[in-house]
Amino acid sequence: MKTEQAEPTGVVGLGELSRPVRPRLGIAIGLQAVAAVVAVVPFAAVAELARVLLAAGPADHGRAWAVAAIAAGALAVWLLLTTAAGAIAHHADLDLQLSVRRRLVDRLGRVPLGWFTDRGAGGIGKAVQHDVDAMHHLVAHSLLNFTASAVTPLVTLVYLFWVDWRMTLILLIPIVIGIALFVRLVISLNAGTAAYDDAQQRIVSSVIEFVEGIAVVKMFGQARRAHRRYTRAADDFATFFIAWMSTSFRASAVSALVLSPVTVLLTMLAGGTALVSTGNLDALDLLPFAILGLGLAAPVQALDFHSHDLEMASAAAKRVGALLAAPTLPLPAEPRQPDLDGGVRVEFSGVEFAYDADRPVLSGVDLVLAPGTVTALVGTSGSGKTTLAKLLPRFFDPTAGTVAVGGVDLREIAPEQLYRLVSFVLQDVQLLDASVSDNIRLARPDADEESVRRAARAAAIDERVCALPRGYDSVVGRDVRFSGGEAQRISIARAILADTPIVVLDEATAHADPEAEALIQDALSELAAGRTVLVVAHRLASVVSADHIVLLEQGRMVEQGTHEELLAADGRFARMWRLQEQTGLGDAYAGAGAAKEE
Repeated sequence: MKTEQAEPTGVVGLGELSRPVRPRLGIAIGLQAVAAVVAVVPFAAVAELARVLLAAGPADHGRAWAVAAIAAGALAVWLLLTTAAGAIAHHADLDLQLSVRRRLVDRLGRVPLGWFTDRGAGGIGKAVQHDVDAMHHLVAHSLLNFTASAVTPLVTLVYLFWVDWRMTLILLIPIVIGIALFVRLVISLNAGTAAYDDAQQRIVSSVIEFVEGIAVVKMFGQARRAHRRYTRAADDFATFFIAWMSTSFRASAVSALVLSPVTVLLTMLAGGTALVSTGNLDALDLLPFAILGLGLAAPVQALDFHSHDLEMASAAAKRVGALLAAPTLPLPAEPRQPDLDGGVRVEFSGVEFAYDADRPVLSGVDLVLAPGTVTALVGTSGSGKTTLAKLLPRFFDPTAGTVAVGGVDLREIAPEQLYRLVSFVLQDVQLLDASVSDNIRLARPDADEESVRRAARAAAIDERVCALPRGYDSVVGRDVRFSGGEAQRISIARAILADTPIVVLDEATAHADPEAEALIQDALSELAAGRTVLVVAHRLASVVSADHIVLLEQGRMVEQGTHEELLAADGRFARMWRLQEQTGLGDAYAGAGAAKEE
């Protein structure tokens, strides 16, 4: 069997994601770095202009105009360079978002269906939308701002050292102290983050415990005690948070005060006065420090905000990278066509499955689903029923053994061909934010309205939909909200319209009320007629008419046969049947196999 191997699933980070636009980002950053150098020129020119105009003797007007022209030209060049850098960065950002979203869609379209059932849609949606957006600010803005904030102070310091190295060292005193305080603040905040997360988790846990258990504690007269536990957890969190934030705010305020223009100006004036009064510095040489020195701390402080953007974008990129590293479903290099003559036969041969090495779920399963029959999987929770059923529509691949349709291993059948053979109705129904008609024709987008209506009538949902103001054009979630049983019948209509020869039913009536349950059973009977059906059932009464019943226990087949044969054997199935009859579950309803008798 030749299959195309899945792509490597190594960690994908921000650097790898940005690879397609990295050359353009490099150009944008280079232009921004040059612009940051040029940005210092107008301020230095003002200081030099003051030297020319305030020098002893007649002013050199030619030199003054030349300096002014240089300042104006530098300003124009700075504007041109920053505009070009911003345009290139934004263009690269748009291409990056398009590239990442295309990669996500391509990857998610090739992962096993079971991968989605293990993850919430919220996390996937957050990565596809919000996490990709989180990288926008970094690529389009923060990298350029970070470059400017790093280059401008360095160029400024080089110029000021050229003017007077002693005055520059004096100017650096508050800046170095402020940066040291800020670094200490960041370290203390990082050290407290773990404690903050723990404290937040404790209060969240106490809230959930209080809310979920309020009925029980009230019943036993313990509401006051439960409330005390919650308030104690809230008070502990508030005490910790206030102490943590108070320390942080004090340190932040001290750092901001030391780096403030007022502190820098006072330090510069004190040092400058001492140097000028002792004849070690010309008074005019104070001008470059007064003009450029006051703005030296601002870019340094901005580095923190840009580093925060980098941290947020890196975290978002890791979440996106985790999706891009999801294992893909191996595809056959040379797809084979199953033999469908005489009906569709399904064979499980030596099937084993484990989610990981420490969690074996199925072991040694050998099972045949004869064409046009109903096979029921029963057993206690955790026995492996749903996992076995999900191997047929290839939600997962078995870790050992084969699942074959028409004599061909599922791994040798092209996915598009497989889903023309197999449809499934799960207990947790997912309806799209689309019209009722589009939800039903999901498996056959080209189906006409009459085919959709016919499938809805067979699923006993047509009357409910026609009663809506907009009928089949009603949008789910906006124009109408269906109950669990109604949503299940729409799901069944979808499977009926798909008209596949194999149907997998997983606890399709698990969450339905008795009235809806009867309607769903009628719809399932319509769906099961003439098809090869694999049904997962919790209530044994729902599968009494099944052609073949398999009892699973701890991932193994322990009993199999018809309902009558299993009762006559007086084994585990018979004990389960008697237990369910005693608890009232034996009076439920006729099963999916009832259609065969009709």
